[in-house]
Amino acid sequence: MLSLIIIKVLVSVATVIALSLIAEHVSPRIAGLLSGYPLGTAIALFFIGYEISPEFAAEGAVYTLAGFASTLILTTGYWLGSRQASTTENIEPLSKTASINPPIPSWLNIIKASLVGIGLFLLSGFTIQSIDLNLVTAAILPALAILCCIWAYRHIPETQVGKKVKMSFSVLIFRAIVAATIVLMITGAAHIVPASMAGVLAAFPISMFPFLVLMHRTYGAGKAHTIIKHYPTGLGSLMVYATSIAWCYPTLGLLWGTLLSFVFATIYLIIAPPYVDKLRQRLLNF
Repeated sequence: MLSLIIIKVLVSVATVIALSLIAEHVSPRIAGLLSGYPLGTAIALFFIGYEISPEFAAEGAVYTLAGFASTLILTTGYWLGSRQASTTENIEPLSKTASINPPIPSWLNIIKASLVGIGLFLLSGFTIQSIDLNLVTAAILPALAILCCIWAYRHIPETQVGKKVKMSFSVLIFRAIVAATIVLMITGAAHIVPASMAGVLAAFPISMFPFLVLMHRTYGAGKAHTIIKHYPTGLGSLMVYATSIAWCYPTLGLLWGTLLSFVFATIYLIIAPPYVDKLRQRLLNF
C-alpha cells in the first residue's frame, strides 16, 4: 500500500512538473496540446482500475463523462466567488498593453472562491451520481454545460499581464503537491463510494485547479477569469478520453485501454480545435 501511494505521488508530481517546464522552456504549441490532455483524470481512473478493477473504473468513467458538467459548475462558482475582487483590481483589457500587474489578491479571496467552486462541484456531483446514466445521456450533460458556459462567459474580459513572473521551484512543488493530494483523495474515496461517485470525483480538474489558483494569486482575478473563459472549449478531449475508457477498459484492460484512449484524445486535439473555435464564435455572436 505504501509503495502504491508513493507511485501515485511520483506520477502526479512528475506529470505536473513536466507540463510546467514544457510550458516555460519548450513550445507554447506543444504545451497547449499537452494541457488539453486528460492527465489528471487519466491518473485517477487508471489507479482506480488498478486498485479495484477495470470494470469498476469503466463504470465510473461513464459518470466521469457526466461529471465534466460539475467541473464547469466548479469554474463558474470560482468565477462568481472571485468577481468582487476582480472589480477592485486594475486590469487592462487585452487590446491594450498592461504596464504593471494588478495588485496581488489576498488568500482569503482565493480560499472563498475555491470553497464556492468545490462546494458547487460536490453538490452537483452528488446529484449526477444519483441519476441512472449511459454513455449517450452522460455525454449530453457536459455538452449542454459547455454550450451554456461559452455563452455565459462571453462577457468576461480578456486580460494580459504587464510582466510575467518566472515560475519558481516552490511554485512547481506547490502545484504538484496539490495535484498529488487530490489524486490520493479521489483514489482513496473510490474504495468506499459507488463507482458512479468515484467517476464523478475523477472529473475534478486535478491539474487545472492548482494552476488556476496560482494564476489568481500571481496575476489577479482577471487572469484567472480569462483561463475560466476558455476552459469549456478544451473539455472535448476529456469527454473523448472518458468515453474511450468506458469502452476499452473491460475488453482491453488498463494498459492498452489507457494507451488507446490517449490516441483518441490526441486525434481529437489535432482535428477538432478549428471546428470548436467556429462553434464558439457562433455562440458568442448569438
